[in-house]
Amino acid sequence: MKVAIIRFPGTNCDRDVYHALELAGGEPEYAWWNQRDLSSFDGIIIPGGFSYGDYLRAGAIAAITPVINGIKDAVEAGKPVLGICNGAQILAEIGLVPGVFTNNSHAKFLCRWTELKVKTTRTPFTSMYSTGDIIRMPIAHAEGRYYNDEIQKLKDQDQVVLAFEGENPNGSMEAITGVCDEDGLVCAVMPHPERASEVILGSDDGLKFFKGMVDY
Repeated sequence: MKVAIIRFPGTNCDRDVYHALELAGGEPEYAWWNQRDLSSFDGIIIPGGFSYGDYLRAGAIAAITPVINGIKDAVEAGKPVLGICNGAQILAEIGLVPGVFTNNSHAKFLCRWTELKVKTTRTPFTSMYSTGDIIRMPIAHAEGRYYNDEIQKLKDQDQVVLAFEGENPNGSMEAITGVCDEDGLVCAVMPHPERASEVILGSDDGLKFFKGMVDY
């Protein structure tokens, strides 16, 4: 599976995602913010970082770059798209997933390991888990608090992907920290699966995100 890893000025998790995808058996390739045509790729990942320094708000400037058109074309073609951390913020900013990721409730940057509950397995990225699985992945964000004024609709349509288990570190509504679109092919998660892709890192629970994408 040939996967585009999107790079913006300020992206800093691209090499981590590249490595995790190789571990999962994928064929990663970098694509820049000004690349309009992504039709040669089978899937897309928008990694974490601080695109354009998170000026205005996280993801706001990245949302108006040429590559966004290519990402939207890929969605229309039924290709899987994963946004991680800053990538999740970008997907929400351009309306490919519902809701927003805004300032943490305590208005400070959080960098720590968290326990998460898998809420749905209907996305390619969570297809290798079981609903209710507790997995361990780290978070690293200042604008990760999920908000949506149609939470019940989100739950009714099985669009909640991940939720914090136990402590809710950033104040997200109903501890939600990962959502998908109605089709389940576009997934936005704040935790970093690529930072939990090998046991030596402290957990390999996140590797299934990439294995599921490649298997799809």
